[in-house]
Parts: sequence; structure tokens; C-alpha cells
Amino acid sequence: MGLISEVLLLPFAPARGGAWAIRQVLHEAERIYYDPATVRAELAQLEQRLEAGEISEEEFDRQEDELLDRLEIGLRGGPGTGEGTAR
Repeated sequence: MGLISEVLLLPFAPARGGAWAIRQVLHEAERIYYDPATVRAELAQLEQRLEAGEISEEEFDRQEDELLDRLEIGLRGGPGTGEGTAR
């Protein structure tokens, strides 16, 4: 951006800074959500819940499918562009 654009947009700097912070938080949340180690730990915990009788076989299958989808996305390199949008 040029100097004139910066001067004209100066009143919006707090909003632009807030948007940047939100993007950073979203990016980090997506990184953790799709992290293969996190998903594997959740799969292990899910299996323990099934063995303990806390959940039914159907519920286990449903949650396992969701976790495996997350794991696949995480192993492919993440959920998107870091802007909260899918590739």
C-alpha cells in the first residue's frame, strides 16, 4: 500500500489488527484440531470409552469416522490456507 492509502486507512487500524489476531487464533486452532498426534490420542481415548462400555458400537463408529477424516486432512497438510477456508 502506498503512503496515502495508509494515512486514509489509519482510523481502521484497530479493526485490521483485530482481524489479524482472529486469523492467527483460527490458524492455531485449526493446526491443533487437525494435528495427527491429537487425533490419534482422541482415537485411543474413544477406544477406551468403547471398551469401558461408556458408548455404543454405533456411536464409536460415528466418532471414529469423524476422527479418521480429521486425521486424513491433517496428514495431507492441514485444513486449508490458514485463512479459515478449505483448499
